[in-house]
Amino acid sequence: MMKAICIKRIYDEPAENDGYRILVDKLWPRGVTKLRANLDEWNKEVAPSTALRKWFDHKAERFEEFSLRYQEELLLKEEELNRIRNIAETEPISLLYAAKNPKINHAIVLRNSLINK
Repeated sequence: MMKAICIKRIYDEPAENDGYRILVDKLWPRGVTKLRANLDEWNKEVAPSTALRKWFDHKAERFEEFSLRYQEELLLKEEELNRIRNIAETEPISLLYAAKNPKINHAIVLRNSLINK
């Protein structure tokens, strides 16, 4: 059975209950040192493609379409998603993202794809 998979901004302080911390952005977040990030891994592979990320541009009116397109991209990453799910069987996971809006970002879509297999 999977442990919790939560999403969290990379700019929030690391917490003891974060579990396995994965940065899921293609680009390194501005102003964050590797030490402060306190990552277990930086997984660019499961991040949205550059073209999709640029098209979305964090515009709320595009989030629904972005989610559908990103889910299609994730279908091609099943092996990597399964690897993350396997980690989640032994410890909680925090998917870390840099986007400003906690309600419209790719980590939400990724989390849903991981838990709704």
